[in-house]
Amino acid sequence: MNRLKTATILFFFLILVTNLSMVQAFALQMSTDKQVYSDGQPLLVYGTALPNEPLIIRLFAPDGTIAKFDQITADNSGGFDHILIRWPNATTNFAYGTYSVETIASAEKGISQKIDVKFAQSSSLVQIPIQRTLSTIVFAPQTAAVNQPIRVFVQVTSDGVLVAGSTTKLLGTSHVHLPDGTVVSLGDSFQTLHQGIYYVDYTPPEEGTYVFHITAFDQGSISQGSGVTVVLKQNIEGISNQIIKLNSVLDSTSQELDKLKSEIGGFGQVLNSSQQSVTQANQHINQSVSSMSVSVNNLEAASGQFNSLFLPVVALIAIIIALQITILARRR
Repeated sequence: MNRLKTATILFFFLILVTNLSMVQAFALQMSTDKQVYSDGQPLLVYGTALPNEPLIIRLFAPDGTIAKFDQITADNSGGFDHILIRWPNATTNFAYGTYSVETIASAEKGISQKIDVKFAQSSSLVQIPIQRTLSTIVFAPQTAAVNQPIRVFVQVTSDGVLVAGSTTKLLGTSHVHLPDGTVVSLGDSFQTLHQGIYYVDYTPPEEGTYVFHITAFDQGSISQGSGVTVVLKQNIEGISNQIIKLNSVLDSTSQELDKLKSEIGGFGQVLNSSQQSVTQANQHINQSVSSMSVSVNNLEAASGQFNSLFLPVVALIAIIIALQITILARRR
């Protein structure tokens, strides 16, 4: 009987503890005094928590970084109110956009609540929907070569501010469409270059058009971007190297042609000099022939004179010999 009473008491005690835990689990309630703020206005965060419970209140910028951080304690009744920030003039550190206010209950196993607010140029009474403008820009090379790695850059912004985060969560569903229709996932291949700027290296296996389809997902908002790369057998760098090599060959050929032209010019000068020498020699020969002709003419004239003198003498000698022969013949 005592055991039954003890079990009953334990059962009701467990139910009471469970109810208290459930009450504690839903004790944190957080609100802001408005949804849209402008320069100079205070951001008031208020609500209820457990009595004297330590609370952490954080303000997240559009890029997901913590812009403001405060620690407060709820009062004896569990209520709290706190001016988290008085909005400054818009700067690069506090740009216009969608911010998030988060309250964390330290004594309630770290449960938290989050509310989105808008920092705008004017806090009009007109209802302005609180939404994030997520943007994805893809930078892919226009041309590439087969079996040569290419690098694709991705920029993700929220309300114009770079978004940081895990690449597998932020870009996990990104992929590339191959020319044959095959889809290859890129979700596990991204690397972080800078907050909000990521890149992936990919080696195309064949020629054709590749479409890089990048999908960014952050805090419930989704954005998509695409980049197209045409893959050839050889990239522009290889073609450029061939052109440079061809230019080098052409320059070498041009130098050889200039050298040959110079040699031909020298040979022409030699020919001209030889031609002048031959002309001069011909002139000398002509002069010699003329001189010889004059000499021959002189010899002919001298021969005629010699003949005119020598023939009478010969005739006279012949006559004298004939007379002697006649005289001798008579004596006998």
